Amino acid sequence: MEHSSNSYYVPDQSIWPIVGAIAMFLMLGGTGLTLVDLQTSDHASQSSSIIMYSGMAILIVMLFGWFGNVIAESRRGAYSPQVDLSFRYGMTWFIFSEVMFFLAFFGALYYARAFSVPWLGGEGDKGLANMLWPNFEATWPLLTPPNPEMFQPIKEVMNPWTLPLLNTVLLVASSVTVTFAHHALRHGERAKIKIWLAITILLAVIFLYVQGYEYVEAYTNLDLTLNSGIYGATFFLLTGFHGFHVTLGTIILIVLLMRVMKGHFTPDNHFAFEAGSWYWHFVDVVWLLLFLVVYVF
Repeated sequence: MEHSSNSYYVPDQSIWPIVGAIAMFLMLGGTGLTLVDLQTSDHASQSSSIIMYSGMAILIVMLFGWFGNVIAESRRGAYSPQVDLSFRYGMTWFIFSEVMFFLAFFGALYYARAFSVPWLGGEGDKGLANMLWPNFEATWPLLTPPNPEMFQPIKEVMNPWTLPLLNTVLLVASSVTVTFAHHALRHGERAKIKIWLAITILLAVIFLYVQGYEYVEAYTNLDLTLNSGIYGATFFLLTGFHGFHVTLGTIILIVLLMRVMKGHFTPDNHFAFEAGSWYWHFVDVVWLLLFLVVYVF
């Protein structure tokens, strides 16, 4: 559909929304059935696994199909300035929702450190809770949980100035390189875009490898696991979900590099690249906060 500069864009009818709804229904339903199976037996049933993986497969097909349609519509000039503004609002609200997602986890960590653990140690308005475990010493990081029989004590916490610091350097450097790539795109320097974007992807992949190695180190040498009480739970919850977002951001960067190699972007029309860079900068900022709150303080 061609447009005039003042027209309100009306998209063509599409099957992808209903396909996405079916995919989410199957994936979440299959995941729920799988969790029930794991609680009642040692392994998930074949039917539960089929439902879950079918939903995932359909979701991947939907993403390729829907994003492919959007790219094709943009390439043929079907979008008006109103659509571009809608995309920007949509990406802004999406990143805002992700900010609130992580704030909830940071809030849980703060509540545990500032209230729950001190109460169990006898401090504060609810200090009587220390009657549950009168010998418990409230310190943070919490190496010894109140009930060691229920939760596994931790030998030591991860040293922030080793692997976590390396990952911080990697992500900060990747934020710089993706900015250089965006600058090159605005000036039409395609060779530089490919180089800087490829470097950004490489730094992201190294980050994920280092985080995986850190998890192995935590489980094998530090006894820092998901069963290590509130400290272990919040540590893996925050770093794990951030790692998931880094993985998603890396996939976005790879897709952007493929589109750059196909010549999809111009200096004046490249919102997809901007959106990807916004997301990557968000991932970097979250890691800086996470590094300070989880590892250093």
